[in-house]
Amino acid sequence: MTRLQSSDIADIPLNFNAFDDELKSKTGHTLRQLACKAVGIGETAADTVITDCSVSVIPTTCGQGVIGGFSETISKIAVHLGFLAEVTLATDVAGLAEAMEKQSDIVLMADDHRFIAIHLATGRLADNSAATGKGFATGLDLMADNLNGRKVLVLGAGPVGRSAAQTLLLQGAAVSIYDTNRQLCLDLACAMQNVHHMDIHIEKNLKQALAAHLYLIDATPMPEFIHAGHISQDTIVAAPGVPLGLTTEALKKLDNRLLHDCLQIGVATMLMELVQHIDTLREREQPRKKI
Repeated sequence: MTRLQSSDIADIPLNFNAFDDELKSKTGHTLRQLACKAVGIGETAADTVITDCSVSVIPTTCGQGVIGGFSETISKIAVHLGFLAEVTLATDVAGLAEAMEKQSDIVLMADDHRFIAIHLATGRLADNSAATGKGFATGLDLMADNLNGRKVLVLGAGPVGRSAAQTLLLQGAAVSIYDTNRQLCLDLACAMQNVHHMDIHIEKNLKQALAAHLYLIDATPMPEFIHAGHISQDTIVAAPGVPLGLTTEALKKLDNRLLHDCLQIGVATMLMELVQHIDTLREREQPRKKI
């Protein structure tokens, strides 16, 4: 996962209503609605799971250590979505034991390499990188009023970019991928062909790729490589990457056609993935009606 700074997330708990208002103005959906759409569950069905679903966020201290306010922010995002959520008093393994002893339904934890949510009863795992790609691809589709048949450029073929590219392909978009590591692009294109029998175009020249696409997903950790000259009046950008890849001038030119946050969409989508999983299990357990 991208290494966040405390300053990146400090204001998130203070601005949920404003964030929802801005997100709705761009996509027509609140955070909760966007996450539901990304995983394919209706809000009513999600409600029946969330109302009796408890969440524990477990701070971890390994590697580079705790990001100040990270666990608390994750917990507050979950609460904003409607979950009963809290941060465990203990950290690491002791925190996991605490969550299990409290019989939490879902636990979330992160280290330098992975940020995951687990449904403890079944062991089902949701990965933040994959969820983030799915959530931002869905957001871009909403901002563009349907990307079916349209050309989309995904910048970055890491876990977030891979997930975004797959989501866009399944939405019917014509997906191109660019990464400085060409092998990652080749691996992704091969995987999409083998699994989904769908083609991804590999871009070799960044400048030409940016000039040829109006719809962009920036899933890279590179700062300020998208310049004002790359932005037209119709360009729309979804940018889960940190730091932001747009220059100040590009940001001004893009205006309100940018979807970007540090945590909210990814966290909401990973939680809703588990909600969708729980809802599916409940449907399977319901007795069949006699005909």
